Amino acid sequence: MNYTKEITPLADGELQSKLEELKKEHMFLRFQKKLGAIAPSAIKKVKRDIARVLTELNQRKINKNA
Repeated sequence: MNYTKEITPLADGELQSKLEELKKEHMFLRFQKKLGAIAPSAIKKVKRDIARVLTELNQRKINKNA
């Protein structure tokens, strides 16, 4: 499923909590990478998901101010 379609209907508070969850996951994956337990592609996916959530939040902020 398209990740953008999953995050668009979420409320602002839900997006903020999703962002915090993704940041924690990113930190955990960085530690795992240092140990050699995961592939770097997992980190890449989480970073893209964080960027998608941030983009959605920024778009909402721009639309409220316009």
